[in-house]
Amino acid sequence: MMNKTIKGRPPVIWLGTNTCAGDMLSLLNSVDPGYQSLITDLIDFRYNYLLGSAEGDMSTGILETAIADLDGQYILVVEGTIPTRSNGLYSVIGNRSGKPLTALQAVRELGAGAQHVVAAGTCASFGGPYAAAPNPSGSVPVQAVLDRRVINVPGCPINPDWMMGTLLHLIHQGEPELDDFNRPKLFYGETIHNLCQRRHYFDNSIFAKNPGEPWCMYKIGCKGPVTYADCPYRQWSGEHLSWPVKANTPCIGCTSPEFPDGVSPFFEHLPDIKLPGIKMTANRFGVLTGAVTAFGIGAHLTGSIITGRLANTIKKDLSGGARQKIVSFFKKLAGK
Repeated sequence: MMNKTIKGRPPVIWLGTNTCAGDMLSLLNSVDPGYQSLITDLIDFRYNYLLGSAEGDMSTGILETAIADLDGQYILVVEGTIPTRSNGLYSVIGNRSGKPLTALQAVRELGAGAQHVVAAGTCASFGGPYAAAPNPSGSVPVQAVLDRRVINVPGCPINPDWMMGTLLHLIHQGEPELDDFNRPKLFYGETIHNLCQRRHYFDNSIFAKNPGEPWCMYKIGCKGPVTYADCPYRQWSGEHLSWPVKANTPCIGCTSPEFPDGVSPFFEHLPDIKLPGIKMTANRFGVLTGAVTAFGIGAHLTGSIITGRLANTIKKDLSGGARQKIVSFFKKLAGK
């Protein structure tokens, strides 16, 4: 087996653990650069669970070679959760010397020697559907089994640009700037709500009552105000033609750490916003968003209002005077 690296093309190992394979299938739809360009010009794709033709020890031998000869040189991409129950036997990626090689073993061994570790999709990043209740396999995200930084590229599935862009940034410029959940800010720096083409309908209280209507989807369950991703302007389907709201269905928050349990039911209105000593209905969120914009606080405060991280964000982002003004405004909205 080849153990020398190709100049300018880092080795990439892509493991599939507890996964539906949607993230790899999405990457295959990348257009510019396309998948062929990726594997011939940009990376040395050593292992892929979905596309490889080798079996048994020949397949797992590729992983053994990487561990032995490519320490610190390869990029490890993991798609799917890592089952921990029964010593990881709920996900076996192959046989090694006649014994099952579990995803738990493979991720720990390969993760220890990787130059970078990337979690592809929401399951690998945060647990996602495979770790949703009741979680019989004891599945956890990649970060939970590795004592090192994991770059999270969530999505159910990922937009191909998110993964392609992350890989290219690692190759040419190193690690991208990450947010508090280790997501690249390039793609997860703003809420869908802030970028949405239907934001003017929200601001003018023109709301859809049923899926399929061309108005703001907020009142029928859209999770755009609490979801960070650039879907509205990047769009999907390879040629960047559409995305869920453009197709007249609410955003379900698939890039969020809380997905799916914490953003369910998908077609129900967001619950009331609760702050220390303050409660306001989510219907008044439009007025709140306007005030946030007026004070120049930005998208991250908007998201923090919903997810309970408001206090820390205010302390970090606002001066004392502005902080008092915005807190007073919250109280006024809540009727305090």
